[in-house]
Amino acid sequence: MTTPALFSRRLRRYYSWYTVGFMIFVGLLALGEHFGLSAGVIGHIFLFATIAIYAGIGVMSRTSDVSEYYVAGRRVPAVFNGMATAADWMSAASYIGLAGTLYFAGFEGLAFVTGWTGGFVLVALLLAPYLRKFGQYTIPDFLGARYEGNVARLVGLGATVLASFVYLVAQIYGVGLITSRFVSVEFEIGLFVGLAGILVCSFLGGMRAVTWTQVAQYVILIFAYLVPVVILSYKVTGVPIPPAVYGSVLDKLSEKEADLFVEPREVQARALFAQRAFEYERKIAALPDSLDAERRILVERLNDLRLGNAPARDIAHLERALRDLPKTPRQAREVWERARVAAIERSRAPPRHAEAHPGETPEARRDARNNFLTLVFVLMVGTAALPHILVRYYTTPTVVEARKSVFWSLFFIFLLYVTAPAYAVFAKWEVYNNVIGSSLSYLPDWVASWGKVGMVAIEDINSDGFLQLAELSLNTDVILLATPEIAGLPYVVSGLVAAGGLAAALSTADGLLLTISNALSHDFYYKVINPSASTQRRLVISKSQLLVVAVVAAWVASMRPDNILFMVGLAFSIAAAAFFPALVLGIFWKRANRPGAVAGMLIGLGVTVYYAVRTHPFFGGSMEQAWFGINPISSGVFGVPLGFATIVVVSLLTRPPPQEIQDLVDFVRYPRLPADEAALPSGSSAPGA
Repeated sequence: MTTPALFSRRLRRYYSWYTVGFMIFVGLLALGEHFGLSAGVIGHIFLFATIAIYAGIGVMSRTSDVSEYYVAGRRVPAVFNGMATAADWMSAASYIGLAGTLYFAGFEGLAFVTGWTGGFVLVALLLAPYLRKFGQYTIPDFLGARYEGNVARLVGLGATVLASFVYLVAQIYGVGLITSRFVSVEFEIGLFVGLAGILVCSFLGGMRAVTWTQVAQYVILIFAYLVPVVILSYKVTGVPIPPAVYGSVLDKLSEKEADLFVEPREVQARALFAQRAFEYERKIAALPDSLDAERRILVERLNDLRLGNAPARDIAHLERALRDLPKTPRQAREVWERARVAAIERSRAPPRHAEAHPGETPEARRDARNNFLTLVFVLMVGTAALPHILVRYYTTPTVVEARKSVFWSLFFIFLLYVTAPAYAVFAKWEVYNNVIGSSLSYLPDWVASWGKVGMVAIEDINSDGFLQLAELSLNTDVILLATPEIAGLPYVVSGLVAAGGLAAALSTADGLLLTISNALSHDFYYKVINPSASTQRRLVISKSQLLVVAVVAAWVASMRPDNILFMVGLAFSIAAAAFFPALVLGIFWKRANRPGAVAGMLIGLGVTVYYAVRTHPFFGGSMEQAWFGINPISSGVFGVPLGFATIVVVSLLTRPPPQEIQDLVDFVRYPRLPADEAALPSGSSAPGA
């Protein structure tokens, strides 16, 4: 029989060879590019080779054992569970979008870094070791045992599916986006290829296959993330340690901002965008007459051009403008309002990168500070309550290993997050220093190449032939994806970055998909519908649910939904409000009972969703109805304290839980098993604890 120490040494040897082999693979592709291998071929090789690696691990890890399928046999060493958790955590939005968020938001973007990393401190102190001591398979499992039955379990199941599904859609959407951009295939084809890779990993081996695949994916994504920024750091500062030296570049960037934002042509460009916003406001107020006038003017100009034998290009431009003109006053209001908001944004100087809580008035600065703090709070608590993260701590051999695993998770996530601010600063320095102010005829190649795919846009609004900051529009994702080209690196590094983004999206999608399907099969079918189901039937149900959820999520992602990043952020608020109060009080307060927990989860979740719907335009809401100026992404800040208060008040007004439930709390809380362990509720003890 393989001992844990021997198993761990074997894993270290396997993954060391894997890491070395991957580096050799990248080196060979770089050599191939030097000798003429095309960018398209390199992109396809990266895509299919990495997916083949993940699929191979999934096939080799296939299992029909329930414990292996749900919790990887509870034998994942702390270091490897930390790597798998880090890969599970770092989604496509985090991997690709964080650097761009920090680029645009500056200091305010640090709320994401602080909240997401701080959440793992809460996991270590309040949840992971106790959930591992409890054992079993899912978070609704704990809720069902601690709060006496299936009502709390079903509420937890609904919140698990809701929070995880919107997150899953974002990951599958990210897979389609990455594959379509880097290997030049249709979005839907890229979606299908990525989905196939996800299903091979999770369908055959469940948590065991997903765990070992996520370790492999972490190696790729961290290597892909660090290589470009280390080289860019060396290019800008001469020191290849980004976190240690970007502060000196930030000082120079602050000086650059002070001069750039008051430069006369920059001020002129912003004034022209402000004038455009005013014109859109005037046209919106004059609807429907303004739409008819706009259409009449375009038709008259088009007829004049045709009669005057104008160039075909000018005629085509006007024909396209007429075709794109809104058809109804309602459409015009929506289109023109979006254009008005965009013009207003470009009419304002961006916040100074190092300025904390910027704003033109004391009230604006106060709202910025409050939103920063509430976002940190929601991301911390949401991270500590995400079901697909918490379930990873069921997979360790012991409670001690679960606590160590949280440390390793935080360490491996830290490697990426401590580097993200450097990405933003170096990229912004390159843009401000080498792009802004340049002649439009002599811009860097990366501006043109990313402009072709719609991620960079330039509008010379003041017609001076030079690029002002207000005239440059960058997609958030381009900051990371274009860094290899900004640094002047070969295309193989761009392919490596894409492979890292794909690894991040696939790893999180695997974890989310498994969490949803296991919750439906284990907590709904086995625990509620058919408690006598055989092991084989349970696994068949789990795999069939996995296929259904994957297909539905892919269908939603194929419609390319708007505001997907907001929906991902909302998942944190949902998880925080639904789970955090019930889990923490369930572990640390014996008096918490079933009526209190059910009421707390429902009220906390209801208030969170209500506030998001009330305030976000995606749902038809408006920030004019916001409470205390809090953004909808932080809606959980109202649900979490209300959930705690509801559980406490309702629990004190109703019967205390029976003695066996209080014994379960002692069992979970304390290292030594109580003498009356036999009195614990059936199924509540921790297998292998």
